[in-house]
Amino acid sequence: MDWNDYDAALFDLDGVITPTAEVHMRAWDQMFNDFLRARGVAEPYTPDDYFTYVDGKPRYDGVRSFLASRDITLPDGDPSDPASADTVAGLGNRKNDDFEQILKTEGVEAYPGSVALVKALVERGTKMAIVSSSRNAAAVLTAAGMIDYFPVIVSGKEAGERGLAGKPAPDTFLDAAAQLGVPKERSVVFEDALSGVAAGRAGDFGLVIGVDRGVGADALTENGADVVVDDLQELVDA
Repeated sequence: MDWNDYDAALFDLDGVITPTAEVHMRAWDQMFNDFLRARGVAEPYTPDDYFTYVDGKPRYDGVRSFLASRDITLPDGDPSDPASADTVAGLGNRKNDDFEQILKTEGVEAYPGSVALVKALVERGTKMAIVSSSRNAAAVLTAAGMIDYFPVIVSGKEAGERGLAGKPAPDTFLDAAAQLGVPKERSVVFEDALSGVAAGRAGDFGLVIGVDRGVGADALTENGADVVVDDLQELVDA
């Protein structure tokens, strides 16, 4: 790729800038398996379920998607539902409580290769935004010492408040590019989730880069990635 062809970089957060995808995976595992055991469901939630049904989606959409895979239907409830409620919102809130506790206890550090790329893009004047389904994006960036690099953050919180469709719809990426004042054709999307690269492709962005943190290069390519890397350091070296 030639960075002279692009003026903006739109980064997913979890699994692209920070390894918080691993924290999310643990929180989803804890919440879903506790829920399934309580209902006497024999088939457990597994890491494969995370990549297939949850990864990259808004929190409540991930809950619905996984529950549907087990033929379980719950009322949607309301975002204000307590974490103890057996509703889609309640389960999502329960997962978020688990995530915040792990983040508070263990903290988070950005991937060194991602930090290197972000700093290189700052030097060349590339505009940057975070586009994350997580409602905790600002807190994670602050904990990782990265928040000052991203003047635009479109998280699950902002998307929900403004009625933007979540990934795999391209709306949140398109909104970030518009806030930066850069045409989508001059913007690069960075994603590690299948739903995220699909959103980049659906939005017809200039380039979609898949970051393979475990989902697989072939799957990322099939869902819309133009280029796949294992770490963003590869793009600095290039």
